[in-house]
Parts: sequence; structure tokens; C-alpha cells
Amino acid sequence: MPQELSASAKRTIFAVLMCCAFLAMLDSQIVATALPTIVQEFGGIEQYSWVAASYLITHSAVMPISGKLGDLFGRKTVLLAAVVIFLLGSLACGVAPSMNSLIAARLFQGLGAGGIIVSVFAVTSDLFEPRERARYQSFSSLVLLLSAAVGPVLGGVMTEYWGWRSIFLANLPLGGVALVLLIKVLPDQPTGRKPKIDYLGGTVIAALVTCLVIWSDSPQLFGSFTAQPAIALLVGLIILSFVFVWAERRAPEPIIALSILRHRVIWKLLAISVGAGSIALGLANFHALYLQKTTGLAPSAAGSFFIVLMLGISAGSLVSGRWISRTGQYRKVMCLGLAGCAVMFLLLAFLPAGQPLWVLGVLFAGLGLTSGLGQQVPTLLAQLHAPKKDLGSTTGAVSLFRIAGAAVATSLYGSILNQRLPSEGSAAAADLGPAEFAHAFTGVYGLAAAVMVACCILGATLPAKQD
Repeated sequence: MPQELSASAKRTIFAVLMCCAFLAMLDSQIVATALPTIVQEFGGIEQYSWVAASYLITHSAVMPISGKLGDLFGRKTVLLAAVVIFLLGSLACGVAPSMNSLIAARLFQGLGAGGIIVSVFAVTSDLFEPRERARYQSFSSLVLLLSAAVGPVLGGVMTEYWGWRSIFLANLPLGGVALVLLIKVLPDQPTGRKPKIDYLGGTVIAALVTCLVIWSDSPQLFGSFTAQPAIALLVGLIILSFVFVWAERRAPEPIIALSILRHRVIWKLLAISVGAGSIALGLANFHALYLQKTTGLAPSAAGSFFIVLMLGISAGSLVSGRWISRTGQYRKVMCLGLAGCAVMFLLLAFLPAGQPLWVLGVLFAGLGLTSGLGQQVPTLLAQLHAPKKDLGSTTGAVSLFRIAGAAVATSLYGSILNQRLPSEGSAAAADLGPAEFAHAFTGVYGLAAAVMVACCILGATLPAKQD
């Protein structure tokens, strides 16, 4: 594809792809500020978290499946199907008559969103040569980060003025335009392969992701990780893992080829993706808690630090993309980012409460900058080392491992806080102040720093330069 299209045609296609990715990622965040209004209308406070979790489950599970289907049937076919599913899911969410129907619609909508994200990255890989690809995928990161930053704000404004249903129904005209443009500007790319769909592998992956997401939330759902349902889920995860290996060994076209998992470079990148997901996605809610409890800031004021964080990530991502496109030095920029993240987390871990706000601002800006440096390197390098026929499934695998890292890390961070803080409602809880919360977060940010150090050591064993 790169040789057949002009530079302007590639940029046009890329712009349309970014519109699709923006909508898909926006809906993972935009619902946050609308949830209280939704609960007020439908009731079902006990199902509060499932409006977001249902989207995450199918969004994650479908990524490697969509990537593999793109390898088999062509990227355009799968991307168009994903956009249609996303729009139908958005319509179902917008007209949902109850909380249960809304959760079901979010499950369906997540299928389309996951397919969109992995297809966008795979098509971008097809469009551009490796060094040029680094620059464009840094732009992709900016779009995804922008959607995460504006989602809650946009959701609150739309809910206040037009009702919560508008956050879903607004996808229809925007997504419809993107769908028409994709049909017109994105060329077909025949795969030349006879499709053999791995139904068993896809089913097992979906079950694995569902069990992992629910198990990681066991303390909230079941009270602890030692509760019987949590143990049953853990046993199920182990059994499903063996079934997955057995199924993929026998599948003519496996969803995730086991050869990818054994590749001397790709398995390291997947492990680094787990660590990256644990801090980029898994820590988001904990940053908000840390800022509010250690400084006394209102939620809106604490939110300004996320703007600083996002600006830092944006700057780091742009610098990384330009550096890689000019030098081909993937390892150096990634290790620099991972080491920088470790330093920032250590500073946050041992920062006493009561520091001036500008100190926190500098640390969050530094954390964003260093995070952005290595944001897309695992995806870029995995695509570079993957066989062409498995490029889509490899891209999906990287995304899946990031989500898995976020799910597990969220539960670990929560467990650390629960151990270091008295239970809610106790006499000791009433006396908690900024110093106690700062001490509790020493363990959270200390663990994040340790994960970054481990990822940096692993990253140092990767090839120094790729052309």
C-alpha cells in the first residue's frame, strides 16, 4: 500500500482514521461524568461500574480477534464492520430503556470500538514505512490522549445541556461521515489468503479477558481476592490459559500465533506493554485520589494536573516520533522514557504532603514527558518484527497486553491502599489527613517505579537500532 498512494492520499486516509479512533476512545471516558445522571434516571447504583466495565471487557477481548480478521479478510473490511457495529451500539445506548439494556448495549458498542482501534494502528502500519510510521503513530497517540482528556469534560457539558443520551447519539452523524469517507478513500487490499477462522481461539480469548477484568475487581465485587468467586475465577483463568495454548497450536490461522509469543523480541515487547499499561491506564484514577487527598484540592482543580500530564505526554510522544523517524533508535528513546518514569514515581512516592502545587505540577509534567517518550515504541517494534501475515494480530496482542496490565495493576494498587489505610467508617478513618494519604501512596508509586525499572532492564536487551 505505501508505494501505491500519493503522500496527500495517505494523509487524507490518516485523518479519517484519526476521526474513527477519536470517537472509539472518547466513549471510554465520556460516560464518566454522565453516570450519576444515568443512575438517577434508572436506579441500579450497584451496577454503576458495569456501564464502563462492560465496554472495557469487549473492547479488550475483540482487539486480537479483529487484528487477525484484518490479516485474513483485509483491513478495510474489518474496519468498516467495526465502525458499523460501533454506530449500532451507540444507537442502542442512546435509546436504552433500562440500566441492564444500557450495559448490554455498551458490550456491543465495545466490540466495535476495539475493532476500530486495532484496525487503525494496523492500517497506519500498512500506509507508512517504518521510520515514517513512528512519526504518524505519535500523532495517533496525541489523538487518543486528547479523547481521554476531553471525554469527561465533554460528557458533563452534553449531559447538562442535552441529556445523557446525547453523548451516545452524537456518534451517529460523526461516525456516519467517517464511514462514508472510509469507503471512498481507503483502498481495498486483498490478502491473497483463504480465510480459516479460529472460532475456538476467539472464544477462549474473550473468556480469558472477561475473567481477568472481573477477577481484578474482586475486592470490590466479592470483598477480597480470597473469596470463593475470586478463587474460582483465578482457577478459570489458569484452565483457560492452557486451553488457549492447546487451541492455538492446532488452529490453521490462530488468533495469536504462538510463534509471536516465542519471538525473541516480541515477547519482551509484550511484557513491556503490560508494564506500560499498568502506569498509563492503571494509575489514572489513583492520581486523582492522590491529588485531592494530599493537597485538599477540589476535583475540578485536581483535574488541571491531568491537563499538565497530558501536555507532557503529548510533547514526549512528538519528540519520540521525530527522534525515531530520523535515527531509527527505538531502544534508546524507550529506555530513556522508562528510566525517567521510574525517577518521577520515586519522587512522588517519597514526596511529603504539603508541598507547593508548582512542585506537583513539575513532577506531573515530567511524568507525562517521560511516559510519552516510550508510548508507542512497543507497538512500532512489534509491527516491525512481526511477519506481514500476522501484523494485525500482533498489533492486537500488544493492545491486549496493555489492557491486561492495567486491569491487574488497578487491583494491586487498590490492595496496597486498602492495607495502608484504615477501613472506611472506622474511628481511625475519620482522622486521616494529607500526611497519612501521602504515606499510603508511597507503596503505590513505589511499585510503579519498580515496574518501570524492570521494563527498562528488559528494554535494554532489545536491538539498539532498526532501519
